[in-house]
Amino acid sequence: MSVKINRQTQQKLQQLLVIILTWMMAGVVIAIFEDLVLHTRNSLGPAPGYTLISSIVLNAIIGLFGALLGGSLLVFFVNVKYNDKPYGYTLLIVAGSFLGVILIVNEILSLYELGDSKRFLKNGLVWAFVVSITQLLLQINSKFGQGIFWDIISGKYNTPKEESRIFMFLDLNSSTSIAESLGDKKYHELLKDIFIDITNPILENRGEIYQYVGDEVVIAWRYDEGLRNNKCINCFFDIKAHLLILKDKYIGKYGLIPAFKAGIHCGKIIAGEVGIIKRDITYSGDVLNTTSRIQNMCKEFNQEMLVSIALIEELQLTDHYTTQMLGAIKLRGKEKEMQLVAVKPV
Repeated sequence: MSVKINRQTQQKLQQLLVIILTWMMAGVVIAIFEDLVLHTRNSLGPAPGYTLISSIVLNAIIGLFGALLGGSLLVFFVNVKYNDKPYGYTLLIVAGSFLGVILIVNEILSLYELGDSKRFLKNGLVWAFVVSITQLLLQINSKFGQGIFWDIISGKYNTPKEESRIFMFLDLNSSTSIAESLGDKKYHELLKDIFIDITNPILENRGEIYQYVGDEVVIAWRYDEGLRNNKCINCFFDIKAHLLILKDKYIGKYGLIPAFKAGIHCGKIIAGEVGIIKRDITYSGDVLNTTSRIQNMCKEFNQEMLVSIALIEELQLTDHYTTQMLGAIKLRGKEKEMQLVAVKPV
């Protein structure tokens, strides 16, 4: 029987694999560095039976076991349970957990040769640095979004590129009245809870959280991924269904069930890096402005989702959805009229 792994778990497993490979490589580098130190004039030389190959294998194994223990702890526990905590707080958690990992690593070392306090301190400092850098990179990757940090590091968008994308502008219904009734602080807590809870349905449908703009979320898809199995459409209704599952939580805490309206459109955009102090990858083009205008029409037509005819013609909507043509609409700030379609589940 096959077991389906959700998208978020897949991403965490990918992160763990990168940590395993990186920590094993770190172990190899440590072994080579130690070998160079052992062959300096100030060194007493290597111990009897020492070889560089055996040291590399040992340190790579240590990196492997350390990654399986420490990496799993970071990816599946610390950055899940404490994902809403300050970075400094997670460092304290990581530091405490790291002591346990170092003790295990030192026990492994003792199987190879008798450990001492200086070796323990040296290994502790080296691996403390490795673990801290790993946690920092995980936090940065989470801040930028899955894969975006690597795109910045690799310089993929250093030169602007034209791409085909699908965008959804997702806006909270009755946000003004909700904010007035809850107050600023409670309203911010509501948005924080909502944005956390809708993340998994977005990831499950291969969406990329492009921006949070007040109470609005901008979701993007690579063109083929958004079209495949109507994921860009499914995403909205999966979010709706997931929030309904959590209705008791929201009613108990805020006295309401959050609901959204959405506009979806597709087309060519320019993707490129901008900024120096706060560098980021941004999308620009008429597609985003048009999608925002489409979303604004939801209230006028009393619809929860409006989709451009350009995207509808690319989708293979099945019996799961019904469509209603709303005719040619002139969007605010646009010269040409656009055909809009209301989409609902059957």
